[in-house]
Amino acid sequence: MTRLPALLLPLLLLSAMFVGTPAASAYVPPVTRAQVSLDAGWRFLRADAAGAEASGFNDSAWSQVSVPHTWNATDGQDGGSNYYRGIGWYRKHFTPSTTLAGRRLWLRFDGVNQVADVWVNGVKLGQHRGGFAGFRFDATAALKLGQDNVIAVKADNAAKADIAPISADFTFFGGIYRTVSLTALDLLAARMGDSGGPGVYLRQRSLSDASASVEVTTKAWNNRASAARVKIRTVVADHAGVIVGETTSATRSVNAATGFDTVQTVTIARPHRWNGKADPYLYRASVEIIDADTNAVKDVVTEPLGLRTTAVDASTGFSLNGRPLRLNGVNAHQDRLNAGWAVTPAHQRQDFDLMDEMGVNALRTAHYQQAEQIYDLADERGYVVWTEIPLVNEITDSAAFRANAQQQLLEMIRQNFNHPSIAFWGIGNEQKTSNTATNTLLRDLAAAVRAEDSGRHSTYASHIGDLDPVSSHAELAAYNKYFGWYDTSSTGPGGWADRLHARDPARRIALSEYGAGGSIAQHEENPRPPVTTSRWHPEEYQTLVHENHWADIKTRSYLWGTFVWNMFDFAVDSRSEGDTLGRNDKGLVTYDRATRKDSFYLYKANWTNTPFVHLNSARWTQRTAAATTVRAYGTTDTVQLTLNGVAVGGPKPPASDHIYTWPISLRPGANTVTITGTRDGRTYTDTATWTLTSA
Repeated sequence: MTRLPALLLPLLLLSAMFVGTPAASAYVPPVTRAQVSLDAGWRFLRADAAGAEASGFNDSAWSQVSVPHTWNATDGQDGGSNYYRGIGWYRKHFTPSTTLAGRRLWLRFDGVNQVADVWVNGVKLGQHRGGFAGFRFDATAALKLGQDNVIAVKADNAAKADIAPISADFTFFGGIYRTVSLTALDLLAARMGDSGGPGVYLRQRSLSDASASVEVTTKAWNNRASAARVKIRTVVADHAGVIVGETTSATRSVNAATGFDTVQTVTIARPHRWNGKADPYLYRASVEIIDADTNAVKDVVTEPLGLRTTAVDASTGFSLNGRPLRLNGVNAHQDRLNAGWAVTPAHQRQDFDLMDEMGVNALRTAHYQQAEQIYDLADERGYVVWTEIPLVNEITDSAAFRANAQQQLLEMIRQNFNHPSIAFWGIGNEQKTSNTATNTLLRDLAAAVRAEDSGRHSTYASHIGDLDPVSSHAELAAYNKYFGWYDTSSTGPGGWADRLHARDPARRIALSEYGAGGSIAQHEENPRPPVTTSRWHPEEYQTLVHENHWADIKTRSYLWGTFVWNMFDFAVDSRSEGDTLGRNDKGLVTYDRATRKDSFYLYKANWTNTPFVHLNSARWTQRTAAATTVRAYGTTDTVQLTLNGVAVGGPKPPASDHIYTWPISLRPGANTVTITGTRDGRTYTDTATWTLTSA
């Protein structure tokens, strides 16, 4: 929740003294819930174990781990398409405090791949099917307060015909790979079983400079043994914690063991808009569930509230708050080197720091719902987000598969409904076959988005025929196109995009994926298109592909978004290409986040105003050809090259898209190559030593 900064309160009081009115006070939501982290102290076995759900089972020989954890951190990234996919068991002993007596106790798992069966003290709480959404189980009856309890979880990441994704071009890391917690709350509280959602849903109904109207739906439950008299108070506080809108419902009587919904409207005068990276302003909406007989607040749910409008036009692309906004986007998976999907909040912040540095303002969470912290960071930093369900490659034509796809869509929407950063709900990616079953499912998923959240856009990413029916069910169309890589018929997407736009000018289209592999250890002068499945992916070719694409993309405003594939290298255990087995190396940053590839700086130069110069191919230190071309990116007012201390002169030809080139000739032995730029009286440099030896 947002609290009033300590230094702000005296200023408010001082201001009130001068204007003769009382100072606005900060709203601090009452603390009504207790939350206990259960991340530490687990025992783990990467195998099935009969009877492991029982309290008395002997797990002393199992490994000691904490969560987030995956059993594929090593074998899921080393190639060979042979990583372990099967069952793993987790067990944890813990003693909940007796102070939790009289409360409802819910276990929360933020992510377990792909099927999770959960027991407490030998009592099965339930099963969750789907590897990317959070889920909760009511553990009240099974837990013993003040005594030792055993949580047992059987996780299974083997392929399942009735769960999406059946297959995909990324590693399916197994395990409890996100956090686990216990939440204790009053018997009169928000609904916890609503597809893992918060129980409070904020719908912006109108927005103008004068006022905003927000509809607040609260789903709550009376778990008492008798009827309760209840009222709901909704409070909206600004970024400083000052109340800017509130409303309280009439008192109502709710029967024992009964759920109830309350719909309220809050009006905010002179609203401050959430305006992307320019101004990611957030309010906080808190819903208090009150026992009307005692006027005591029994539960509080606080959610982010960002007031903004979005629109997509077939001719002018995406707009935010009525103004066109070019979506300079990237795709990103959630894994990293030696951790798989078991990443930390520090990892996630570092990823956003790197995207911020490059100037990214839009993120596609390919190809699945990611951790809630990702959407929190996107809210706070002003990203426009496309998040999607893992309907990738293929489907099973069965009622069970269709139901699971709908379940994963509902979980994704409800769990992330209140994040203003999210503008697009993705219903799938790259279905290989456009048959009746596939199109029927996509049609039904698009309809489910409209029914659940009419305030956002549905979209789908296709890699087959541009006007194929698979691209016509969602509100928006998007295409995965790899010109210069898998498709060498063109060096960039311009011609394709223009033809499609001309054929169907009402179709709202985006470039959802584009890119090329690139190894920071492999280099080539004037690179030719490599065999994509080969072990040769020179970094210079990746750079060339991105230069060609940016030249096409920047002039086509009808594209409602463009998304680089990929921001970071990621694990695909079945791949054997580039310099590392088990790796998709199309990232602009290496898998360990240690190295920004040259292409990263192309976008930094065109998407930011940060002053810098960058020398390309600096890592190519051992040369065998004297004649070469120096290539650099920069945002300074002037850019100069010196070779072995001698000024070479201006770039040839003059810079376009912040790209600078100089043909030079190296001398035998060591050569010092230095790029220098000046801006606002400051000098920026980048340098490398290239050693020329005989071939």
